[in-house]
Amino acid sequence: MPEVRIIAKNFMDMVASMPAMKLDKLYENGFICEAILRSLPPLGKKYVLQLLHIDVPVAAKLLEEWVLPDGYTKHRVAIDRLVQLRVFVEAVDRKNDKTYKLNPTFQKSLQQLLVHGGTLPREPMPSNITVRLPTLEDLEAYALQQWECFLLQLISSSLVEKPSNISSSLMKVFQRRLLSQRDKEAPKLTESGFQFLLMETNAQLWYIIREYISNSEERGVDAADLISFMLELSFHVIGEAYNINSLTDFQRSIIRDLADLGLVKLQQGRKESWFIPTKLATNLSVSLADSSSRKEGFVVVETNFRVYAYSTSRLHCEILRLFSKVEYQLPNLIVGAITKESLYNAFENGITAEQIISFLQQNAHPRVADRTPTVPENVTDQIRLWESDLNRVEMTEAYYYDEFPSRDVFEGACDTAREWNGLLWEDSKKMHMVVKTGVHTYVREYLRSQK
Repeated sequence: MPEVRIIAKNFMDMVASMPAMKLDKLYENGFICEAILRSLPPLGKKYVLQLLHIDVPVAAKLLEEWVLPDGYTKHRVAIDRLVQLRVFVEAVDRKNDKTYKLNPTFQKSLQQLLVHGGTLPREPMPSNITVRLPTLEDLEAYALQQWECFLLQLISSSLVEKPSNISSSLMKVFQRRLLSQRDKEAPKLTESGFQFLLMETNAQLWYIIREYISNSEERGVDAADLISFMLELSFHVIGEAYNINSLTDFQRSIIRDLADLGLVKLQQGRKESWFIPTKLATNLSVSLADSSSRKEGFVVVETNFRVYAYSTSRLHCEILRLFSKVEYQLPNLIVGAITKESLYNAFENGITAEQIISFLQQNAHPRVADRTPTVPENVTDQIRLWESDLNRVEMTEAYYYDEFPSRDVFEGACDTAREWNGLLWEDSKKMHMVVKTGVHTYVREYLRSQK
């Protein structure tokens, strides 16, 4: 089920889906505009900066001349993203030619931010008041511990030594997709929940934040205000203390939820209380690809299907149980084996072979991380074979295209589908192709542009 992965990658899609009036209100904040700029494809960033001080519409044909012929697909992707986010306002001139112009609100806010700099609505508290601030190392350890505690509680509340009081608003997020509960039974992980646990930490974070925002309307919270505060928070300095009294009542309730996830640490002084942003919070304003820096792995897989995990984390042990048989656990070592039975159990819970292999590769111990391949081929091949035993036929919703006007248009459409990882099949001789549902919208836009 690819749904979890797609949602995690497209945080800015939620911004793009907002009404024009709310988007313009959002763009009054210079920090929001900078966050949007960071999220754009490289060509999109280039276009914004080149048009930043141009107040007249620019012809679409002129923009196309700024890129080489083989860069047209990337150009189209960048333009589509800019229009979706209303950073570019699309119009037609007197000659009926398409033009683009920067959103005036976005343009003004970004100009002011770049020329004059920006000031956050709150300043760090003086050091003479906050005398017990944690070091950056302590703060990172706290964020990791808090996040692992949250994930363990997601697997089973019995695994957590000191259960955290997760707020009802966060529990609704989990119950919406990750957990299911019947009558008086304990909550159980859904298929999406099992997949969620194998995702990389930043992808997990983005998924939770996106679902938290989606759920905001049910709590009577304006999604635009929530997005604005989230992105603004990412520009605070890691390890600095900020007075909670500088927040509105709405923001205080949000900050308590974020503390449950490890994005901020709350501290109480004699007279004042404050929050301290962690690294997880600062990752909210950058793209998923930029934020997913490689961390040191802990897993070694051998050709005999044995798994050795050099870790003291109970969470790592429970995640390995999702697809392997854990035999014993030492203080700093988890030993297990990948078996047919353990994998069948994982497949029944909705975890795919590729997700398991990806997890093992991404978390490979430094001793084997530079080895090619990091996971022995006989192991990865067998994992895929055991999955194929259960899934001999796979159904995928798709769109079929034929009768292209020329080979250039056909090849351009294929390139567009490949760009979005959605090309399922092509026949270059007969100029036929099949693309995934969802990706067909980009192919359709490309074909329209060729008329």
